[in-house]
Amino acid sequence: MKISLPNDSKLTSKDFLFGVATASFQIEGGIAQRLPCIWDSFCADEGNIADNSNGDIACDHYHLWKNDIAMIKSLNVDAYRLSISWGRVINQDGSPNNEGITFYINLLDELKAANIKAFVTLYHWDLPQHLEDKGGWLNRETAYKFQEYTEIVVKAFGDRVHSYATLNEPFCSAYLGYEIGIHAPGIKGKQFGKKAAHHLLLAHGLAMQVLKKHSPNTLNGIVLNFTPCYPLSENLADINAAKYADDYFNQWYIKPIIDGQYPEILSQLPVSHHPEIHQGDLQIISHPIDYLGVNYYSRAVYQADEKDIFSEVEPKNVPLTDMGWEIYPQGFTDLLVSLNKTYTLPPVYITENGAAMPDTIENDIVDDQHRINYYNSHLNAVDMAIKAGVDIRGYFAWSLMDNFEWALGYMKRFGIVYVDYQTQKRTIKASGYAYRDFINQRK
Repeated sequence: MKISLPNDSKLTSKDFLFGVATASFQIEGGIAQRLPCIWDSFCADEGNIADNSNGDIACDHYHLWKNDIAMIKSLNVDAYRLSISWGRVINQDGSPNNEGITFYINLLDELKAANIKAFVTLYHWDLPQHLEDKGGWLNRETAYKFQEYTEIVVKAFGDRVHSYATLNEPFCSAYLGYEIGIHAPGIKGKQFGKKAAHHLLLAHGLAMQVLKKHSPNTLNGIVLNFTPCYPLSENLADINAAKYADDYFNQWYIKPIIDGQYPEILSQLPVSHHPEIHQGDLQIISHPIDYLGVNYYSRAVYQADEKDIFSEVEPKNVPLTDMGWEIYPQGFTDLLVSLNKTYTLPPVYITENGAAMPDTIENDIVDDQHRINYYNSHLNAVDMAIKAGVDIRGYFAWSLMDNFEWALGYMKRFGIVYVDYQTQKRTIKASGYAYRDFINQRK
């Protein structure tokens, strides 16, 4: 099977950007060369990670990065989305860690030499533990620490970067980390989620100020994940439940950035759950962005629930990924078109899209046709959104290689490259070759 799109698709033109994506904690290892982060602590607490693993070595990208960049080049992509480990480049006293900065500068120089654009994410969930000890994202001061970190990094990297994203998926940091506690730092309480979210968004706005001043020639924005919410039935109660869930999980993060205000459901939340909003905060948060990064994997279906307003319905009799997520490409088109109707959007980049599948390797071959099928259907869904008027400029496959999949450890494989974690051998999967061949045939 191969990836194929209509002849009139914008995605088949050379102007459309294609890339692959990773995140620091998930691939780097090199734990001795950085400060401990919240994920190190979370992994150390028994029962948090499904296979009791950690990110100490991961894909050992810290030592194998040159080979990995050569592999990225062999896939013929235009861009590589990576994240910076905050605790690798900043010492505990806030001063630059020159060894860590040099690691990334060498990596960025190698990308430039390979003619691969660097899309740099400044925060992909690995908050230094010493900042968590002071309250983490529940402490407003962390937003200002992030601003200082951003300035050091941006000044050090100079003109090596094509694009910066301030944060990756603040929903996951806030909701999964500080509300239901299944991600680091593992804090549970409905009263914490929106407080953490507000400080994350404030950090984004403060970092945007730095980027505008010190890196005005890069594309500067943020990466948000969206799981579109569908009602179980045409019943008004279910429709309202899905709308509430959408505001709670999705619009909560984009609306303050684009419109400078939180969704109206803020007034329905108990006062103890409200974020602490200072005068001028929303003005900072709504700093203009050059682009919006959109991450999409699946949809969610909701029904009315008297106790909790809404409850999610488990997918039944539908195709699923190895994560148990419904494969629903129509949701991708629906999401992009809906966002474009609701907001005055800047240009959009699809910064993550992909699927965990139950891969097996035989004779150095991973024949992951189900993943090729996923990419084919979802790239066609992006094409449909463009034809409906959404200004989409690029697409990143998640992920470049199998890696540490957060609370699921090494049990789930998202990569278009297979990683043997014992030997660190990389094997390009059938999906990796299909992606490469599709990119090669662009007009």
